[in-house]
Amino acid sequence: MAKVFTVKQNSYDQNEINSAIKRIFSHFGGIERHVKKDDNVLLKANMLSASEISKRVTTDPSIVRAVAAEVMNAGGKPFIGDSPGLDKFSAVAKKSGLAAVADELNIPCEELITPAEMPNSKTATFRKIEVSKKVLDADVIINLPKMKTHGQMVLTLGVKNLFGTVVAQRKAEWHYKVGLRRDIFASLLIDIYMGIKPSFTILDGVWGMDGRGPSNGNPRNFCLLAGAENSLTLDFHICRMLGLPLEEFPLWQAAKQKNLPETEILDSDLQGDYVHPFKYDNVDIPKLSNMRLLPKLPLIEPLLTSKPAQNLKKCIQCLRCIEICPANAMKVNRNGGRIDIDYKKCIRCYCCHEFCPKDAIDFKDGLILKIMKFLGR
Repeated sequence: MAKVFTVKQNSYDQNEINSAIKRIFSHFGGIERHVKKDDNVLLKANMLSASEISKRVTTDPSIVRAVAAEVMNAGGKPFIGDSPGLDKFSAVAKKSGLAAVADELNIPCEELITPAEMPNSKTATFRKIEVSKKVLDADVIINLPKMKTHGQMVLTLGVKNLFGTVVAQRKAEWHYKVGLRRDIFASLLIDIYMGIKPSFTILDGVWGMDGRGPSNGNPRNFCLLAGAENSLTLDFHICRMLGLPLEEFPLWQAAKQKNLPETEILDSDLQGDYVHPFKYDNVDIPKLSNMRLLPKLPLIEPLLTSKPAQNLKKCIQCLRCIEICPANAMKVNRNGGRIDIDYKKCIRCYCCHEFCPKDAIDFKDGLILKIMKFLGR
């Protein structure tokens, strides 16, 4: 049995999606292997922001509807959940179409609230991590991520989607604690994944996103659904399919540092409609590879890393960037509508870029990086 099973799926036609989801579960022995009668099943969708479905920011409702139906057929009790970083949950649920799915199937669509400490794995870097109590109380978790690029972590797939189990205000706290270190943030994501351990992951890549993801990138028809019992293994295979070397994927680097067996992937573990060495052409991967896995050098790292900068032509003064900034490094300059950024406080988490509805946060290279690029021309 393959560890990652792929289905080529061109559209969100509900009948076709239903068949594709059944096919994925069947490859792994059926939904009944994971869901028993009366199990309380969390469907952890990507509900990043209140965006139109056509922007491909959130998990498509057809996927959630199909998985929920499978859970109900097995006698389980599904509920849809996430903890958006900024927008109100009710607005995200409505815009994403997931509130309508919940109403149609008469199942809950709930914000993941009330932090509670989760159990640690043996490989955990962080000894105390709090996620929503609703996550810990669920009998089964089915992870339903969206296939997207990501300004800070390069890609957001199965493992990154579980950061949404951290209650909203706690996300900003973690961004502030982690600071500039992309590798440490990747380690945090793995700790959350290992503590939660979803039973199954189905990746929505029918339409995903490349470019300036996870909210301002380019919608792209990847024509892919992928299922796996191990989110790390799924993410590493998808990484290769997107043409990104594993060595440049922060999540793989962090897993390697933890000596996790998932870093040793086999070509034969990818089966279904897409098999190795399939690769997508011309995927626009974020060019933020300058934030390397370096020793912690507080005086040097800001000069190496890209820094956020306001694009005045696109900015609509919604002030989301200021509201979301975990370091409180941004404020309004009333003269000319500028956003002032204190780069001594800025931790390069790029939350301002992630949540800007108009893609009005650009990236500018640090001084040392500019010199290195100039000398390397």
